[in-house]
Amino acid sequence: MNPPKSLTPTELKRLHRQWRRSTDARISLILDGVQKPYNVGSIARSAAAYRAEHVWLVPPSPQMSDPKVSKTALGCDRLIEWSHVETSTEALTAASSAGFVTVAIELASDATPLFELDLTRPTCLVLGHEERGVSKSTLSLVDHVGFIPQLGKVGSLNVAHAASVALYETIRQNVAN
Repeated sequence: MNPPKSLTPTELKRLHRQWRRSTDARISLILDGVQKPYNVGSIARSAAAYRAEHVWLVPPSPQMSDPKVSKTALGCDRLIEWSHVETSTEALTAASSAGFVTVAIELASDATPLFELDLTRPTCLVLGHEERGVSKSTLSLVDHVGFIPQLGKVGSLNVAHAASVALYETIRQNVAN
């Protein structure tokens, strides 16, 4: 049996074009105080990869124009629409007005495993500070709270990794339906 071969640039473009056509999922993100520029840059890269419509940045989240964000995003920060807002309430209001259901990704007592939530509607994923998570005031305002079940001995994921997993699960549910 022959080992698989790498795709040519043309084959890769065709593969991505095929997947883009397979879903019309609407996704956005709210970064509720994600403080480290490298995490914001990584999230921007994932947001661009999963075709997020908008990213709302709540202080102390740095703006996409921050050089450290841009360095990590590898230019993907230019591929997404974003706004820097003053409060999470402002971001949640904007997301709701745009037709999104808000889902905080947080380890909380009333959280539901992410794969059990219905993410087939327009979904705005809310991610929080690297250590403190999504603020309590924001948690009280979102439509749902979901968590990423983990099997190992590590209790949580880096916020950028959690964003990627949540974005993937949202797209997976939309392609499956």
